[in-house]
Amino acid sequence: MAPTPLPASIAVGRLPGLKEPQLLEGPNQQIWLLWLEQRPQEKGRTTALIRPFGATEMAPTELTPAPISLRSRVHDYGGGVLCSEVDGETLLLVWIAGGCLWRQDWQLPEQSTDRPKPLMQPLKLTRTGDWDLADGLLDLSRRRWLGIREIDGVDQLVCAELDQTEQEPELLHQPADFAGYACLSPDGAQLAWVEWQQPAMPWESSQLCCADLSSSGDLSHPRTIAGGAGVSVFQPQWLPDGSLLVAEDSDGWWNLKRRRPGAISWEHPWPMAAETAMPQWIYGMSTTAWDGQQLLAATCADGCWSLNRLSLEGTISRIDQPFDDLAGLRALKGRAVAVASNSTSMAGLLELSLASDGTSSWVHTPALESPIAQAEISVAEPIWFDGHDGQRTHAWYYPPRSNTTTPAPLLVKSHSGPTAMARRGLSLAIQYWTSRGWGVVDVNYGGSTGFGREYRERLNGSWGVVDVADCAAAARAMIASGRAHPEQIAIEGGSAGGFTTLAALCFTDVFRVGACRYAVCDLTAMAQDTHCFEARYLDSLVGDWPEQREIFEQRSPLLHADCIRCPVLFFQGLQDKVVPPEQTERMAEALRSNGIPVEVRLFEEEGHGFRNQATQIEVLEETERFFCSSLRLDQGPDQTKMS
Repeated sequence: MAPTPLPASIAVGRLPGLKEPQLLEGPNQQIWLLWLEQRPQEKGRTTALIRPFGATEMAPTELTPAPISLRSRVHDYGGGVLCSEVDGETLLLVWIAGGCLWRQDWQLPEQSTDRPKPLMQPLKLTRTGDWDLADGLLDLSRRRWLGIREIDGVDQLVCAELDQTEQEPELLHQPADFAGYACLSPDGAQLAWVEWQQPAMPWESSQLCCADLSSSGDLSHPRTIAGGAGVSVFQPQWLPDGSLLVAEDSDGWWNLKRRRPGAISWEHPWPMAAETAMPQWIYGMSTTAWDGQQLLAATCADGCWSLNRLSLEGTISRIDQPFDDLAGLRALKGRAVAVASNSTSMAGLLELSLASDGTSSWVHTPALESPIAQAEISVAEPIWFDGHDGQRTHAWYYPPRSNTTTPAPLLVKSHSGPTAMARRGLSLAIQYWTSRGWGVVDVNYGGSTGFGREYRERLNGSWGVVDVADCAAAARAMIASGRAHPEQIAIEGGSAGGFTTLAALCFTDVFRVGACRYAVCDLTAMAQDTHCFEARYLDSLVGDWPEQREIFEQRSPLLHADCIRCPVLFFQGLQDKVVPPEQTERMAEALRSNGIPVEVRLFEEEGHGFRNQATQIEVLEETERFFCSSLRLDQGPDQTKMS
């Protein structure tokens, strides 16, 4: 019996995005769990929710009801929009919305919320132009918020007083280009943060900086204490004894290093062939946490995440729990929380109680109950194949649920980034395809994270070559295994994955149809016209601009549109500042002029990444319709060959 096809209205647009969980201790040692929820059904509005830790049966309180939407546009990707501290019997919230910093008090015993008040005027009223804020922390001893202001494409470390309104942020430190991830020492006397400079992205080269703080809060003696050329640092964190931790990859993996108080050198107590970090596209990420007695770390090996205890003596022990897709780890007084999923469980809040004897218990609250019976879920299978230049390459393969023994249509997914990874958590969008008889292969092409720096650096100078070859090799491996029909191979991706999709259609012959969302079509245009955060990203991915213009032109799908011989579907938001809509329009027109079947869907209110429920449903339904029509799947496999 064939499985029931999963409707698009169930597969996408319903799952709230859970982000940046936090743990707080209130009166009577009550531990509270606070998190952000992005709601597609409310056009992507992000709100803050709270409930007692472990009280999974209790409905959470929404602290920031509509129309409030917590969002930052720093670097156009944002993150780090909420910080909180308990001050006596008051939960002090400071959040970012509409380019403004807001303060809100929540009285814990009465559970009543004061009216939010702006700490500054939004966006404008500076001498040099518009600005936005992100990645804050609260310095309660000095009654202020510390965070990042991006202004004219350059970051600043700034502060704002908690007890004033309509102020302008005060400059504390001016980096050369970018900064973030600041943390205060336990005694409040030092501040550590991360900086990086163009042309490097933060996962390529970055520095850990530290400065002394005066009683009035001024920074003095800023200095670089870790990182540098060819080394990436991630999430500095202080321990109660004054030791400083940071994940850095000078040994080839993002491993934690420790510097004791007064020491100059760094120790490497927990070496492992695994990553304790992820690429810093957004603020607010966390992979390590101190729970009051022990250090916890989420680590990734071969694309799977695990949760571990790290003793200060250097031992590593895995915490028994079933989830292998983890993010947003936080801990406090023997409790921990993370956003977690696996191949059969939807993303949700994982709450752990950790005993000093090494035992633990957990409870998982999915943001949405799975609409699919566990027996009907296509479980991700790890596959390794020979990719570009014969290098061992990883992907997740999801078999069709039709249980057919004949070759099936195959969808190849090229993830965005390109410095990102294909993760294993349950994706209803993937199950949408497998419930319709498709196999899906989600490729961790060379350049993906989760496999060490050497794997990540395969893409250096080779974007549009390595990723394309790896996606094509994954498809060919599925064809050779008899699991995929050679005339029914589709590819899709968004942003950088959209570029890989178009380049694969240009420069390989394995794919018969493609779909892309807000795709990079023209590398020369991107080198000249994109936002500041990624303005020099192509230096490492492609080459120096404009000196190596020829390479940019060789790899730009727009300049090789005549090589594409199959139908292509485009989706584009008209508010996109990362990939301007003009790129999609020019690419579609070039294909039309060559007689290639092309369809374009434009969305007036969407930017780079679709947040609206209706948009997400339309994209999935239209992609399936376009693929089935283009591959003539309703005519049977013997009639699907494209002319």
